[in-house]
Amino acid sequence: MSEKTQKSEPSNQDPFIFDNNWGNWGKLPQDANQLTTTNADGEPVVPLTEEQKFVFDTQGWLMIPDLLSEDDLKEMREFCYQLVNDKGSLPPHQQTPIAGPLEKLVDHPVVVGFCNEFLAYPALSSEEYYGFRFETSFLLYRQKGMGKFGPHNGNGLWRLPGNSHIYRNVPGKGYSGLTRVVWELNPVKKFEGGTLFINGSHKAAYKIPESIRDINSSLWDSYECPAGSVLFFSEATTHSAQPWQNESVDRVPIFNQYNSIGSRFHWWEPPKELLDQMPPKRRSLFRQAYSEGANTDLEIHNLFQRPIG
Repeated sequence: MSEKTQKSEPSNQDPFIFDNNWGNWGKLPQDANQLTTTNADGEPVVPLTEEQKFVFDTQGWLMIPDLLSEDDLKEMREFCYQLVNDKGSLPPHQQTPIAGPLEKLVDHPVVVGFCNEFLAYPALSSEEYYGFRFETSFLLYRQKGMGKFGPHNGNGLWRLPGNSHIYRNVPGKGYSGLTRVVWELNPVKKFEGGTLFINGSHKAAYKIPESIRDINSSLWDSYECPAGSVLFFSEATTHSAQPWQNESVDRVPIFNQYNSIGSRFHWWEPPKELLDQMPPKRRSLFRQAYSEGANTDLEIHNLFQRPIG
């Protein structure tokens, strides 16, 4: 092996990727200097810890508790109740769970840190735009008794190309594909209405057993958290809703979804007037999926163009 070849290949300690380079190993940037380091509000991105990366990679989901202030939570809950009970009182472009005080959740520093690790493509990232996409958002309001058990997904390592419900990894690096980010705006008690998961099922090689059709199966896991916590999970992880059981407080979660820069699963669009009011970096989350020749320059390539008809 020549000295030149030795220097171009990563060491055994470095994660690697195959890029458009004839199948040669491409070293991933360990200093993440191509990934954005601040969000649209200028706040520093918060990288995941080694433990958080390990937990998400092995479980398929990760809970980070207590990130929002009580003042933020009060304002956000009031906006959510307005969406639920009096949506028509809001301007049309504000009738969405990414508007008003909820807008800043779409690129919260912790969310960007997660997506930089498990979704972003460094070659299409910069300090001006994110290297991942925002897919869709909804408010999942629950009172006691609301919600229905219905397990789905799993086996993300073995999904065919073109399916966004995937999970991929190489030594030292994981890629989550279609990923859900859930902001719990009220406290959640374990097994009393939060999302259920089958740990590790995003990597499962075997068929998910029929026993999971029983909500009381020991295979199901869940979480508890204070208000203002965020939950990340791969859509490839087997998961389910369950009936909300707390009669003293409603469940008020925002379900946001993210994808890679080159994939799109949902045809969901935020209101154009809302987009036009966003800072350019936040707006870059909503550009069309990347394809060859449609790079990331927002001024030249008009990646917000809508289909006609």
